[in-house]
Amino acid sequence: MAYPVHWYQFTEHPSSDSCWSLSVGPDGRIYASACDEHSPGGFVKVVRYNEQTDSLDYLFNLDELVEDPHNSGRATQCKIHYSFAPSMHDGIMFMATHLSGPPIDQPAYSPWRSWHDPKRCFRGSALLAWDTHTDQMLWWDTIIPKEGCRCLALDEERSLLYALGYPRDHMYQYNLATRERRDLGRIGSINSQVLVLDKLHRVWTTSDYGRLVRYDPQKDRLESGLEPLPHNPQFQTGWHSVFYDAVFAPDSQSIFACSWIAQPRLMRIWLYEGEWGRVEDLGPATQDRDLTIPIDTFKDHCGGMTLGGDGMIYYVASRWRDEKYNPMSPDHAEREGVVWRLNPDTYEKTEVAVLQRPGEFAQYVSRGAVDHNGNLFFGHVGPMPVGIFRVDMPADHRRRDAHLPIRVWG
Repeated sequence: MAYPVHWYQFTEHPSSDSCWSLSVGPDGRIYASACDEHSPGGFVKVVRYNEQTDSLDYLFNLDELVEDPHNSGRATQCKIHYSFAPSMHDGIMFMATHLSGPPIDQPAYSPWRSWHDPKRCFRGSALLAWDTHTDQMLWWDTIIPKEGCRCLALDEERSLLYALGYPRDHMYQYNLATRERRDLGRIGSINSQVLVLDKLHRVWTTSDYGRLVRYDPQKDRLESGLEPLPHNPQFQTGWHSVFYDAVFAPDSQSIFACSWIAQPRLMRIWLYEGEWGRVEDLGPATQDRDLTIPIDTFKDHCGGMTLGGDGMIYYVASRWRDEKYNPMSPDHAEREGVVWRLNPDTYEKTEVAVLQRPGEFAQYVSRGAVDHNGNLFFGHVGPMPVGIFRVDMPADHRRRDAHLPIRVWG
């Protein structure tokens, strides 16, 4: 039996074209970013699901809180991109902004073209500390001048944030106690979409050639593995096979991850085995297709990885009409987002739900999370206004405080 699916549209931000970040907060509630990255003068609203009213609460326009108004003539604070980071001990939700939104009087924005233009240049990724107990902003800072933050991770024990900057693709460390930033070095030219923090306080990500990259605080340097992560050898070398999403397995010794872009692939990485961990290739995340024919990578996609309260891994993979490999009926949606449950012990995959929104496709999911009640939530990217999905878990697949242990990266 399919799990019930509910759709919540960002009606109060009608120009929102993407929900790149969705995360459970330290309070067990779901937070999402209603982004407007393509409209001139676009900005991001931070949204929270209200379970009492079964609706969305619009908490604030971020550009207003960080004193960088969307109509300033500069590139805008238009999105939060995989950059929520919950802090459990103080109830703070950290968030950092990304760039791409053009100034209010321009059709597009190029960070390189405007790098030295003080009137047009993006001011920088704004880091904001939101108190989930009082619903107030505590403080904000510019975490990466002139650049956006592609993804964020929190080492709560050491009061450190880690970020990947765009477009230069450097890793940064930000000290929450001193408000100081350190540039840890350049990784490549194509940002990974996720940072993973392990119990040794090492930060894992990937380079543009699909190799594991790790910052080790004991050595205080970035290191790179030699072997590319799993990819299809028929048409890929590993280039651009960066992490798209990752979540800890129930054993906390390994992560499940999916790659981006061009036929995303599932994998499991045992972080503490050998010098660079042990990688298991779990195969393609999406359906078979003719690999000699180009395909829109917005159509062929996997994301939304999260650990459910039942100890299963959940993710969303796209499925589409294909005459040979998936001949759907004419009245069926051309594309859809399929919610899969992956057993971490047997690797058995079970389809549990299909994401659908009225009149539009729903195959592209950015991030997923589970709230304190054990229900699944997924952020959507597509025709505006976008929104989020809630997937109700069966009673026997839930547990109290299912969001714990909390994921500390966006």
